Amino acid sequence: MSTSINQIQSEQNHLDLIGKEAVEKIKDFSEKAHTCFFCTKIRTGESFSARPMTVQKTDDEGNLWFLSANDSTLNHEIAYDSYVQLLFQGSSYSDFLNIYGRAIVNQDKAIIKELWKPIFKTWFTEGEDDPRITVIKIYPQEGYYWDTKHNMAVGFIKRLVGAAIGKTMDDSIEGSIKV
Repeated sequence: MSTSINQIQSEQNHLDLIGKEAVEKIKDFSEKAHTCFFCTKIRTGESFSARPMTVQKTDDEGNLWFLSANDSTLNHEIAYDSYVQLLFQGSSYSDFLNIYGRAIVNQDKAIIKELWKPIFKTWFTEGEDDPRITVIKIYPQEGYYWDTKHNMAVGFIKRLVGAAIGKTMDDSIEGSIKV
């Protein structure tokens, strides 16, 4: 039986984040990736729904904000079950984030105005006063991340050196997130 890579790793490669550190990781990932797969109907043993969505804002509590149409499948699925999963990918090698939380939908005009961009007129033809616009706020509860400790270049060099000398020199770090 072979040894797990985590057992032969000479560097720390696991770090769970709680509270403020977790919020900072969520903000960092969501701002870097901008988009995620927004998953609904996440009940065990059933097929779930996923669609790409752009995060409009991540606030200082780690809540993520989206705009959606009140007649969308997304909004209907949230009305049925407000638990959601957000899946982020910031690059091809690192910057992965999985967030589980609750979604709340409202039509707060002040928030719509804050988040509004002219390109949204593509979907909301009446502009920021379109009666179909809703705000979706995600309250993250927990998640998991995969990242690099330094940057892509350092990680690549460490992997090359590790391959050359036959030693695990991975620059990755991962862990759970609890807000």
